[in-house]
Amino acid sequence: MTRREFLKCGLAGSVAAPWMVRHALGASSGEDELLAEARNRIRRHRTRRRVLVLRDTGGRPLAGAHVRIEMLQHEFLFGCNCFGFGRNRDETLEQEYRERFAQLFNFATLGFYWARYEPRPGEPDHESIERVLTWTTARGIRCKGHPLVWDHPAGSPRWLPGDDAELARLVEARVRDIVKRFAGRLDVWDVVNEPTHLPDRVNQTRMALWGEKLGPIAYTRRPLEVAREAHPRATLLVNDYRLDRRYYEILDALRDRDGQPLFDAVGLQSHMHDGLWPPGRVWEICDRFAALGRPLHFTETTLVSGPRLGPGERWGATTPELEQQQADAVATFYTLVFAHPAVEALTWWDLSDRGAWQGAAAGLLRRDMSPKPAYERLHQLIRREWWTRAELETDATGSCAVEAFYGRHRIHIRHGSAPPVERDVDWSRHAPERTELTV
Repeated sequence: MTRREFLKCGLAGSVAAPWMVRHALGASSGEDELLAEARNRIRRHRTRRRVLVLRDTGGRPLAGAHVRIEMLQHEFLFGCNCFGFGRNRDETLEQEYRERFAQLFNFATLGFYWARYEPRPGEPDHESIERVLTWTTARGIRCKGHPLVWDHPAGSPRWLPGDDAELARLVEARVRDIVKRFAGRLDVWDVVNEPTHLPDRVNQTRMALWGEKLGPIAYTRRPLEVAREAHPRATLLVNDYRLDRRYYEILDALRDRDGQPLFDAVGLQSHMHDGLWPPGRVWEICDRFAALGRPLHFTETTLVSGPRLGPGERWGATTPELEQQQADAVATFYTLVFAHPAVEALTWWDLSDRGAWQGAAAGLLRRDMSPKPAYERLHQLIRREWWTRAELETDATGSCAVEAFYGRHRIHIRHGSAPPVERDVDWSRHAPERTELTV
C-alpha cells in the first residue's frame, strides 16, 4: 500500500481508547468536550509547580524581592523541516524564512536524502548540512537528520551496486559515518524511513529490491544497531505513515537480546491533505504506539490551505477561506497532541508553500513568506498560551511559587536598591520542584 492509498483510506479498523469512545462519534459538542479535556491535560502533563527560594550571600532569606519569570525555550520539541534554508534566491525572502522559523520553532529536521546528499559515490555533501547547523546552533535550535535509510528514489542513488553484500556495506558505512560525524551537534535521527513499504511494488529501486529480500525487520534492525554503535547517546527513530497494526508489529519486533526496543522514539507521520483527523483518532494513535514504551514524535504534519483540483496531487493556491480552516485545524491538532503525555515532539512539514510537499499549499507561510493565520495561531499557542510568564514577590522565607511549563526559564530579580540580577534555570520534567538561588 502506498502512502497516498493509506492516507486516503485512513485508519480503518482502529479501536478507540475508552474515554474517547464517548466523543469520537459525536458532533462539534463532543469535539469541544474533548478539546476542553485536552487543555486540562496540557496543564497536568506539561506544567509543574516550581518553588523558587532566594537567599543573600550570607544565606539569609531575601524577603520582598520582585521576581519576574519568563520562559526561554520549551522542553517539548516544536519543529519544522528546514529544507527551505538557503534556497531562496531573493535575499529578502530568505531572511523572512529564517526569521519566521526561529520565532516559532526550537527543533529542525535536516535532509539527508541519499540521492541528493551523495549524487556521486564517495562525494557526500556535508557542507550543506554544516551551513544549516551553524545557523541553528547559534539560535539554540535542536536538529534531527532525516532519513538515513529509505527505499524511495530519493533514498536510492542510481549508482548503487547490484551486489547485495556491497550494498549492505555501503548502507552501514553511510549510517556509521554520518551519525558519528555529526555527533554532539545533531543527535536525533530518522534512521529508517517507511519500512512498511516493503515489499515495495511501486518504487522498484535498488534499495527497495534489496529490502524486499531482507524483509522489513532485518532491513530496519541493522541500521539501528550501526547507528547505536556510532553514537550510543543518540535518539534513534523509525518513521512511517502507516499508523496501523503492520507498523506496530514491525516496531514490536525490533528488540535487543534483553527485550528492549532498538529505537528511542516512535516516528509517526501525520500528513492530512484531505482534512483533519477526528480528535478521537489522534488520541487512539497516541495510545496505541505509546504501548511500545517509547516517546512519540509526530514527524511530518501537514494541513493544507488550498483546494484539491482533481485526482492525484493537483492542488490550487492558498485561499483566504481555506487559510482560516487550516488555522482552526492546526490549533485543534496541536492541542490534542501536546496534551498527550507520551508525545515529546511535533514537526510541521514545510514552513512555506514555496516547494511544499506534493505542491500543495501546506505551508504556514505563503510563497512570499507572509504568515498565514495558521502561523499566527501557532505562535499564539506556543509562545503565549503555552509559555510561562509571571511576576511575583518573595515572602518572609524568600520563597515564591509558579506553575511553569517544562523548559528553560530566565529569572529576573530586583531587591531594594541592589542592582538587578538574572539567572537561567532548567525547569525540565525531571528537574527538582525546589530551586534555590543565591543573589
